[in-house]
Amino acid sequence: MTKVVVIGAGQAGSSLVAKLRNEGFDGEITLIGEEPVPPYQRPPLSKKYLLGEMALERLYLRPEIFYEDNGIELRLGEEVTAVERAEKHVIAGGKRIDYDHLVLTTGSVPRRLPANIGGALEGVFVVRDLRDVDAMAPGFRDGARVLIVGGGYIGLEAAAVAAKKGLNVTLVEMAERILQRVAAPETSNYFRALHQEHGVDIREGVGLDHLMGEGRVSGAKLTDGSELQVDFVIVGVGIMPATALAEQAGLEIENGIKTNALGQTSDPAIWAAGDCASFPHEGGRLRLESVPNAIDMAECVAENILGASKAYVPQPWFWSDQYDVKLQIAGLGTGYNRIITRPGDREGSVSYWYYSDNRLLAVDAMNDPRAYMVGKRLIDGGKSPDPEMIADPQADLKELLKA
Repeated sequence: MTKVVVIGAGQAGSSLVAKLRNEGFDGEITLIGEEPVPPYQRPPLSKKYLLGEMALERLYLRPEIFYEDNGIELRLGEEVTAVERAEKHVIAGGKRIDYDHLVLTTGSVPRRLPANIGGALEGVFVVRDLRDVDAMAPGFRDGARVLIVGGGYIGLEAAAVAAKKGLNVTLVEMAERILQRVAAPETSNYFRALHQEHGVDIREGVGLDHLMGEGRVSGAKLTDGSELQVDFVIVGVGIMPATALAEQAGLEIENGIKTNALGQTSDPAIWAAGDCASFPHEGGRLRLESVPNAIDMAECVAENILGASKAYVPQPWFWSDQYDVKLQIAGLGTGYNRIITRPGDREGSVSYWYYSDNRLLAVDAMNDPRAYMVGKRLIDGGKSPDPEMIADPQADLKELLKA
C-alpha cells in the first residue's frame, strides 16, 4: 500500500491530505506537526483571536474528528529530526516512519532580533503561532506601551489590534516608508494616515538600535538617538522559509525548497508546497507567502502524487484587515512603473492599479470588493484594460470583463 507522509501540519499540510482523500487516494497518510493542536488558521491570530473575538476551536481548519474519519494519522507535538532518503523514512518522536512519497509543508519561521541588541529579553515577541500570541496577549491592556518593529502587514495588523485595545503604540520602520517592500507609495500613504488617525506613532526611516532592560525589556533606543519606555515589543521584520529539514536531507535550496513545476524537489520522491517552496514562474523562480498559495500549491501537489502531471500556475491574491478596512490584493505588483487611482463607491474606499506600461499587474483595493473582484478576474485572464478607463470613476468596471 502506498504511504504518503506530510511534514508540517499547517494550511498546506491540512489541504494536501484532505485533497488526497477527496481524489480517492486509499493508501496510508500520516500528517506530522510540531504543535500540540490540530491544523489551524494563522491569519486570525494577530487579529480576531488576539482581540478575543475568536475562540481556539474556531481557528481549527477542520474538526479533529475529520482526520480520524478519513483514515489520516495525525501525529501532533512531534518534531521530525531526520529525513533518511536512501531508506525512504523519517525520524519523528524517536520513531521511524516509512514513506513512498514525502511532502514538506514546513512553512516559514519569523525573523527575530539578535540577542546582542536585546532580542532575547523577556517581553519581546514575534507573531507566528498560537504560543506566540497566547504569550503576548496579557500585555494587551489599556494604557500599556508597545513598540512594534517593522512596518509590513504583520506589524501594521498588530498595531491596529493594539490601538483598538487602548495601548500606546509606536511603530518603527527602517525603510523610507511602511510597506515599502510590498506596496506602492499610494497604499503606504493610505495606511499611514489610517493608523495615525487611530493614534499610532509611526516613525519611518528609523530603526531599532537596541532594546534595554534587565531580564525583561523596559525601553528601546532608536537609530535617530531617541529613547522610548516600553512594556513589551512585537517584532514583525519578515519571515524565512523553513528549510532546515530539507537542507539536512540534502535537497536543493533556492529561496526556499527548490521544486519543479509539479512541486517535486531534487529528490522525485519528495515534494514541497506552501511558504517553504519556490517554483518556476515566468522564466525565474517565485516563492509566495500566503494562505491561497499554500492551499492551491498543496492541492496541485496532491493531484500530482496521484499522477496528474499538472504544472502549478499561481493566481496570487492576499488580504489584510486593519481597523474597519479590508485590503484585498490581486496579482503581483513587482515591476510596475505607474499607478492608476480609482475612487470607490463609498467614503474611504479606493483601489490602486499597478501597471507596467499598459500591462495590468496587480490591484490593491481598500474596502472596494468590486474593484478587487474585477481586477483579479482581469489579471487571471491576462487582460489589461485601458488605464484611462480605470481612472474614470464613471466607467463600469464590470464592462471590462466583457471585452
